[in-house]
Amino acid sequence: MAAAVAPVGALLREWRQRRRLSQLDLACEAEISTRHLSFLETGRSTPSREMLLRLADHLDVPLRERNTLLIAAGYAPLYSEKPLSDPALDAARHAIGLMLEAQKPYPAFAIDKYWTIVETNGAIPEAYAGVAPFLLEPPLNALRLTLHPQGLAPRVANLAEWRAHLLSRLDKQIQASSDAALVVLRRELSSYPDSGSAPLRTAELGCEVAVPFRIHTSLGLLSFFSMSTVFGTPLDVTVSEVALEFLVPADPSTAEAIQRAASK
Repeated sequence: MAAAVAPVGALLREWRQRRRLSQLDLACEAEISTRHLSFLETGRSTPSREMLLRLADHLDVPLRERNTLLIAAGYAPLYSEKPLSDPALDAARHAIGLMLEAQKPYPAFAIDKYWTIVETNGAIPEAYAGVAPFLLEPPLNALRLTLHPQGLAPRVANLAEWRAHLLSRLDKQIQASSDAALVVLRRELSSYPDSGSAPLRTAELGCEVAVPFRIHTSLGLLSFFSMSTVFGTPLDVTVSEVALEFLVPADPSTAEAIQRAASK
């Protein structure tokens, strides 16, 4: 794998350009000379481990890609990558479980960088009625489940707007990381039929705060805001790529319907 990694200078230049920074911009932020940065990018100089990590920090390079930079420069990777089931991640997994359970009776999910649902609190099973079984088989992808015509899409009241919102989030991920697997996922999602109408403005939905997720269920029309959080100072690649997604009622009728169903 290490033999296939591009030269570290080329990788640094790629990340700098991806962040839309000039050599002068990055050099000033990292407190080094533009000449030294130029030498690093062209391969005339090899960065020390400390310099590489400093530049990666200023470029906001994800932990997985920081390991790639270190390997390209001839150093050992710094950040571990364990499966979430590994005993070493018991504390992180416990914290995730606590936060998901605390969100009940409202839905909450732990999602990895590829939008795979790695854990859920199982709230509102009514929302998944009618979903094709193959979409609920692991690995369960949140974007595929939501936008596939045999998934939740037919019951999403504001599908065009929600689709645009989700694809915009995915596009930002791709722009930030250029991850090939995300590009493939984006291509697949783009092939799904949309609602055939232009996205509505939030004002037309009676909401001025954020884009709501509105879905028809046996409990009625439910409307949610989506909120996301990540670990603040992760040192493991897997942990750094897990986001917690919380669906919070966007109106009193949604809260009342869910509370009523949960009390039965």
